[in-house]
Amino acid sequence: MPVRPCERIARWCVRAYVTTLIPILGDQLSLDLSSLKRVGKADAVLLMMEVTDETGYVRHHKKKIAYILSAMRHHAAALREAGWQVDYVTLDDPDNSGSFTSEVARAVERHAPARLIVTEAGEWRVQAMLDSWETLFGLPVEIRADDRFIATHAEFAAWAEGRRELTMEWFYREMRVKTGLLVDDKGKPVGGKWNFDKENRKPAQRDLTMPRPLSFAPDAITRDVLELVAARFDNHPGTLDGFDFAVTRADALRQRRHFLDHALPDFGAYEDAMLTDEPYLWHSVLSPYVNSGLLDPLELCRAVAERYTAGKAPLNSVEGYIRQIIGWREFMRGIYWREGPDYVDRNFLGHERNLPGWYWTGDTDMQCLQSAIRGTLQNAYAHHIQRLMITGNFALLIGADPKQVHEWYLEVYADAYEWVELPNTLGMSQFGDGGLVGSKPYISSGAYINRMSDYCGRCRYDVGKRIGEDACPFNALYWDFLARHEDKLGRNRRLSMPYRNWAKQGEADRRATRRQAKSFLDSLDASGPGGY
Repeated sequence: MPVRPCERIARWCVRAYVTTLIPILGDQLSLDLSSLKRVGKADAVLLMMEVTDETGYVRHHKKKIAYILSAMRHHAAALREAGWQVDYVTLDDPDNSGSFTSEVARAVERHAPARLIVTEAGEWRVQAMLDSWETLFGLPVEIRADDRFIATHAEFAAWAEGRRELTMEWFYREMRVKTGLLVDDKGKPVGGKWNFDKENRKPAQRDLTMPRPLSFAPDAITRDVLELVAARFDNHPGTLDGFDFAVTRADALRQRRHFLDHALPDFGAYEDAMLTDEPYLWHSVLSPYVNSGLLDPLELCRAVAERYTAGKAPLNSVEGYIRQIIGWREFMRGIYWREGPDYVDRNFLGHERNLPGWYWTGDTDMQCLQSAIRGTLQNAYAHHIQRLMITGNFALLIGADPKQVHEWYLEVYADAYEWVELPNTLGMSQFGDGGLVGSKPYISSGAYINRMSDYCGRCRYDVGKRIGEDACPFNALYWDFLARHEDKLGRNRRLSMPYRNWAKQGEADRRATRRQAKSFLDSLDASGPGGY
């Protein structure tokens, strides 16, 4: 439990001289954090802060806020149990100033430390605060690298320097060699290939024996947090109903073991599959715990690799999972820090349409979007294909403002921190960076969705039609997108076949397709934006 203000004051009165103040941020919930290393526990104070600047800079999902605050409070207890002195400021502390910098200033006044040590922030916005502290407080501030990542900023910059294309696959192979994951003693890939993605594209059938993630009942700390979030953030997206996140490292490890035992073997084959009212399928649902620090990513990957070595999981599943973490996750971080704080404003395709209001309700007749969005609002979670090929695909096809799309993703997912979410959304999903992250826009008609899901059979729209009142909107929007952006995308080698097919269609058919798309887009505009 966080220490109450009166108890905290009493402890300060008897505390020995403090030499080091160590602020710990909400995504640094690791007992072996770099800022804690080579520091004596007796003369250090760890500062943890719940501040309104962080809970409100976008309208985070209620469950996202509840997860982070509860995990922080439980982590504070774990730190105390490990022998650290923790100064914890709760969100409802009447003296809470609302920002990291102001809370550090108050803590400096309370403890009079000789120096500050902090692990670097994950986001540009927060790192700018850390960089200002030495001048503001007149104290030495040591900002240590976050060694929970495999590649340092310098290593990624060196890898990217001089390359015409920043292809994740080549970076991923270097990370495999560096970590030794799934490589032999000569640095060659186990199984003879680096990537088994072509084996991981099976649609799923509804299965009563499908694994489900563990569910964790809220304890007293979490119940207090849920009450606080319900009272303070009632206008934020999502619901608190059914909150069952792991909020301690011990429970996150239980969830990890459950995934390894029950879902990993089939994860690869079905990682791109989608089923109505099945938000998890064979996915691990561990990303909130990895991104907040409760689970170590390399430790997780080694546990996954051990399942292949022991003959308990096939190579396509193991490689596919490891690639998501040491490949995409690390690559996204590298892109984020390399490209700078203005990356968020890139808009290569010039898209300006508002997201439809039903992105905050799920109230649409399109079954795929309804299922993905309602699941997101319920769980603060959707798996990567729902994010990329349903909500992201639709937003890209309608020409939604990529910054709005980014902010929506940052709001609604419990695992969303800007350093990992922004390049995935603005870069990969919305092609806002013009191909830096993805070599082509990730777009599809209804045919892909129909092949990989059961959504279309439950939808009022006909996935086989392009024209007409009951035609699947994705079909006309797909071709209209290509036509609108032929000047920028027509020479993209990965889109050569779709453009050839578009050219083969008769003039009358092309005009009818574009009229169909325009009619649908006009109806979206008439309904007005939502969430802003």
